[in-house]
Amino acid sequence: MPGRTWELGLLLLLELGLRSQEALPPPCESEIYCHGELLHQVQMAKLYQDDKQFVDMPLSVAPEQVLQTFTELSRIHNHSIPREQLQAFVQEHFRAKGQELQPWTPADWKDSPQFLQKISDGKLRAWAGQLHQLWKKLGKKMKPEVLSHPERFSLIYSDHPFIVPGGRFVEFYYCYGHIPNGGRVYYLQRSQPPLLTLMMDRYLTHTNDTTFLQENIETLALELDFWTKNRTVSVSVGGKTYLLNRYYVPYGGPRPESYSKDAELANTLPEGDREALWAELKAGAESGWDFSSRWLIGGPNPNSLSSIRTSKLVPVDLNAFLCQAEELMSNFYSRLGNESQAMKYRTLRAQHLAALNAVLWDEEAGAWFDYDLENKKKNGEFYPSNLTPLWAGCFSDPGMADKALKYLEDSQILTYQYGIPTSLQKTGQQWDFPNAWAPLQDLVIRGLAKAALPRAQEVAFQLAQNWIRTNFDVYSRKSAMYEKYDISNGGQPGGGGEYEVQEGFGWTNGVVLMLLDRYGDRLTSGAQLAFLEPHCLAATLLPSLLLSLLPR
Repeated sequence: MPGRTWELGLLLLLELGLRSQEALPPPCESEIYCHGELLHQVQMAKLYQDDKQFVDMPLSVAPEQVLQTFTELSRIHNHSIPREQLQAFVQEHFRAKGQELQPWTPADWKDSPQFLQKISDGKLRAWAGQLHQLWKKLGKKMKPEVLSHPERFSLIYSDHPFIVPGGRFVEFYYCYGHIPNGGRVYYLQRSQPPLLTLMMDRYLTHTNDTTFLQENIETLALELDFWTKNRTVSVSVGGKTYLLNRYYVPYGGPRPESYSKDAELANTLPEGDREALWAELKAGAESGWDFSSRWLIGGPNPNSLSSIRTSKLVPVDLNAFLCQAEELMSNFYSRLGNESQAMKYRTLRAQHLAALNAVLWDEEAGAWFDYDLENKKKNGEFYPSNLTPLWAGCFSDPGMADKALKYLEDSQILTYQYGIPTSLQKTGQQWDFPNAWAPLQDLVIRGLAKAALPRAQEVAFQLAQNWIRTNFDVYSRKSAMYEKYDISNGGQPGGGGEYEVQEGFGWTNGVVLMLLDRYGDRLTSGAQLAFLEPHCLAATLLPSLLLSLLPR
């Protein structure tokens, strides 16, 4: 008997161990928007082209009533409600997405901002004026019912108005102890690249509102604490151990906004591997790069999304963002007279900088690379994120900027005349070739523009000129701005990934307006000029450099 008892105990432990591996918590408690049979049946029936549409729809009645009616209907149909009845159920118990929002124009919005006068090219100036009008179209404010009946909405209530990106993205990005992936309950357990501290810095630069900083500095600290407590890994290199950060979302089930795709993808794997897949997909969404070869490389099938392993990589951009945020926090606390906290963040920044140099920087290549925790090596593929430390000002040797420019030349990146590609891998994912994204153009352009090297600054301008012409040409043909662009064939709206390319579009408009503000006296709307091969680059830039050195 003792032996039998021991054997039963061992079996129980094994069973508990298996359960603990499988039973990851859902993204939120809602049995409508985050998990449960209702969500499963509706999304797997594919009532809508985009799964996100359903989970963004408000309820017509209380959730308890919706669930009770659904449970009865499901029981009648043996837990497989026919599509027609399911459609009727949704139409009766849910309202169309977006009805909880109303238009809003920022109080400080001006019809003709001063920066427009800095743009020399008349066509670009008129275009910039039209883009400026789009902020009114993207401005939203929540209706009072979201506050009085929060249980009927996936949208998280905010008293403050906000700008939405556009298209399928009709929510805000707001602080909740961390920045959720979006302002919906189903996004709460995953964050996004941590840029709130940088937003505060931009706000202070324009307003000098130290009182606002004093009132909100603890909120900024909360976000950085979130990454320290929940997203830190240790990496040993050269006999030393460094702390770095990763994207990591240990929550189960398919993503509610892409439910059917995640469920179908999981069906290609053994049942025991499905929760891990869903957690990695959420981590990929947290990165903003959902999805990319960045997160597939090193897996058993690097061309399949089922090989995603986001949490197994230490990303360059994430760590550069945090390093930059720590420097800004140090400056903020110094400004507020709190030297002990300023010193704390100076120390954290120094540690991050040392880790970036030791683990992610590659002296021979002249760039930083994501680090593979399992295979203990860098991912040497090209991504614009490889140069994020230049943009973030988080590097120790000024010569790194010169090496980074040579890296772009050696990688043939400067030969792309319509924009900087997201990668050189053609996987069909939207964060890969041939797509180009506005934020990644900004990372490289402003990273190079900050360098002391005149050649780097001139390349930054040429890259800005290419991107402006691509956006302008597409807008001239389509009368729309897009979230991404296909740069493989003359510049077109982008494609690939899980959904159709979206119009709007917040960050595309913002980067264009920023570049027009910065280079408006030089940018033109004229014919596109291709970059020459890298070995001819110096000759191409020489006349511009000589002109820039002449007295004015």
